[in-house]
Amino acid sequence: MFSRIQICGIVSILALLFIACSPTEKVNNTIEKESFRAPSYPLITIDPYTSAWSSADRLFDVPVTHWTGKTHSLIGALKVDGEVYRFLGKEVIPPKVILPMANYEQWDGSYTEQQPADGWEKAGFNDSAWKIGKGAFGTSGMPALATSWESEDIWVRRSFQLPDELGTEDIYLIYSHDDIFELYLNGEQLVKTEYEWHNNVLLKLNRESLKLGEENIIAAHCHNRTGGGYVDFGIIQERKEKEIFATAAIQNNVDITATVTKYNFTCGPVDLQLSFVSPLLPDDLDLLSRPVNYINYEIEANDNKKHDVKIYIETTPEWAVNDLSQEVILTTGNQQNISWVKAGTVEQPVLEKKGDNVRIDWGYHYLATADNAETAVRIGDYLLSKKQFTNNELPGAGVDEFTTKMSQSMPALIFTENLQEVSDQSKSGYVMLAYDDIESIQYFGNNLKAWWTKNGKVSIEDALQAAVSERENILSRCAKLDKEIYSDAFKAGGEKYAKLCELAFRQSIAAHKLVKDTKGNILFLSKENFSNGSIGTVDVTYPSAPLFLKYNPELLKGMLNPIFYYSESGKWNKPFAAHDVGTYPLANGQTYGGDMPVEECGNMIILTAAIADVEGNADYAVEHWNVLTIWANYLLENGLDPENQLCTDDFAGHFAHNVNLSAKAIMGIAGYGKLAAMLGKNDIAEKYTSEAKQMAQEWIKMADDGDHYRLTFDQSGTWSQKYNLVWDKLLDLGIFPQGVAQKEIAYYLTKQNKYGLPLDNRRTYTKSDWIIWTATLADDKATFEKFIDPLYGFVTETPDRVPMSDWYETPDAKQVGFQARSVVGGYFIKMLEK
Repeated sequence: MFSRIQICGIVSILALLFIACSPTEKVNNTIEKESFRAPSYPLITIDPYTSAWSSADRLFDVPVTHWTGKTHSLIGALKVDGEVYRFLGKEVIPPKVILPMANYEQWDGSYTEQQPADGWEKAGFNDSAWKIGKGAFGTSGMPALATSWESEDIWVRRSFQLPDELGTEDIYLIYSHDDIFELYLNGEQLVKTEYEWHNNVLLKLNRESLKLGEENIIAAHCHNRTGGGYVDFGIIQERKEKEIFATAAIQNNVDITATVTKYNFTCGPVDLQLSFVSPLLPDDLDLLSRPVNYINYEIEANDNKKHDVKIYIETTPEWAVNDLSQEVILTTGNQQNISWVKAGTVEQPVLEKKGDNVRIDWGYHYLATADNAETAVRIGDYLLSKKQFTNNELPGAGVDEFTTKMSQSMPALIFTENLQEVSDQSKSGYVMLAYDDIESIQYFGNNLKAWWTKNGKVSIEDALQAAVSERENILSRCAKLDKEIYSDAFKAGGEKYAKLCELAFRQSIAAHKLVKDTKGNILFLSKENFSNGSIGTVDVTYPSAPLFLKYNPELLKGMLNPIFYYSESGKWNKPFAAHDVGTYPLANGQTYGGDMPVEECGNMIILTAAIADVEGNADYAVEHWNVLTIWANYLLENGLDPENQLCTDDFAGHFAHNVNLSAKAIMGIAGYGKLAAMLGKNDIAEKYTSEAKQMAQEWIKMADDGDHYRLTFDQSGTWSQKYNLVWDKLLDLGIFPQGVAQKEIAYYLTKQNKYGLPLDNRRTYTKSDWIIWTATLADDKATFEKFIDPLYGFVTETPDRVPMSDWYETPDAKQVGFQARSVVGGYFIKMLEK
């Protein structure tokens, strides 16, 4: 669930709304239609904290943002014969804060947790009996929390007075809520949601709704159905100022591969090739964990003449803070053949924050380069440095250390290179963006460093040195992997499927952190991005697993190990698997409010069986046989007709007699039988395989609804995607007759909407990962592609420009929730077919 509004988020949202049509833009707005339009383009993808994206078709149209939507400024410009062309990012001019959000300044409000009398939302209502508290209001653990709210409902009133004049710029209400929310301004309802949670929502206000020079009232009601709850709101005003890097380049194309996002620009008489490389090679865990990405550039003349060329690339400490009110320190450094500028908070609250919509505020962000006579890295002022570059001065203040609050003065980390004379013989270079988080994960009381540090023996300076010395080899290996992944996906499911997998690759891997426990066991811990912030969630691991089964099952073991340890250590003593091991980055035990017994037992056993299948042995299962047996027996007793309990599709609510959940239980029991057979435990294998087959026959009778199978056993006229059946096919379990899946597939083809197959009959929304799992049930590639085509349409046409969402509406491609989640690793499931 989402948590807090921050002034830096306000800046990000305003930037997306306003700057694309800035009056100072001097670019030809025509652009060739790209062959693949991503909803958001991956640029820097290291882990859940260091993850930056561009949400526009042209790289220079909007600011670069973290996946949560907060600005992680990254700006690039090329000076050619004195003319400056911006090719990367966008300058962000902070808005005017009229009514602050909680993180910027805690605010006073009246509130009650009891149903108030009619008229509670109006200005004249007497709220003297209400309590007085400070915003934000929310459940325990929410950042910027001032007043605790742990009941189901809260009503909040906030009065304020405006000056007599506010200027001519547009005024916006900005709010955050979790879950069902309604908001009124001076008695007029402006917001009404369903079961949703949103952050940084902007709503342009009609000036007639505001009373200048008089008292105004904002009143809100929030109902928390489950999990976290949150209420915060304020008012801001657009502020227009002239950009410094006002002239944009012409973007010719953009291309995405598994590890690289590549752009091509024309900057007047020269062409620029720009690539963002994330070396997330699954077969090299040291490299996959290394927190260093490359920005490569290559420049050549397009007119057969010679030109004077300089390049400017800049980041800010926004990469190393949770909000702009935090004090930061910037320092320069060098070692051997590299130089850098780094930024971090003065406070350094290592592993003190947890949650979903939270950014790291400990450790240090680096902008680094391999030294040569014409490169420089410096500390500078955000606006002044750009002016200096434009005016042929060396940008930056020439200081070695600088401390400030970004809400007062925005500093910049600056890289420049004087490429001097550029002709049709190209010149190239690169910079590195890196992050040293010092301590990565707290795991049952122990603070763990990232895998790449070798338990603290490798420093970030060592990692940067290695990134320089190994760069050519790394780029070559990335190119080889990119070709392999595209080829594998294309052969399995066609061109559109291959492009979806390419986009999913970095998103899925970078939603994890790779560490070792104190005994040296691999831990590959996911963050449940834009969902609830849980760490190591089993029903996030389950859909994510296919990517890792395909390219390195050791990483999947690292996803399962925390749950096995949790039960085997006695810290979790229930007879079924836990849902999670905490809230990222604190993995000290389950924090989710509800259990998912059948769901998580089935997931853990199925995935263990899948590992055995791809490795050709059940050695990993032997290590965890006792707890696997407990979970298999739980499924035997409770799995055929599940009681009213949660499943992975918990956003759709509880319900009993879940047919698809029953299928998962049967697959889990069959998977346990397969493992037993691989281990030579023939009696056990026969027992559990026979039980699974018998349960499958009962399932068929109970779920049959004529030309398809039901959503729940007790409701005729219903249907749902039975994506869990895919393991019967992939693991050669032979539990269900083949006609069961094909009967469902034929029915699904009659239920598709423009952008895909709904999850079930209750709503029109769907989950993209489950669509691909369901499609994999098809017997032939042509039928598979009938499900992929609408999904491809969603990804390339959705109006929501965020890192790929997996939960959206099938009629109009609009995001319902979730983004940047690891579950898109599930897209690779088609490649697991024998």
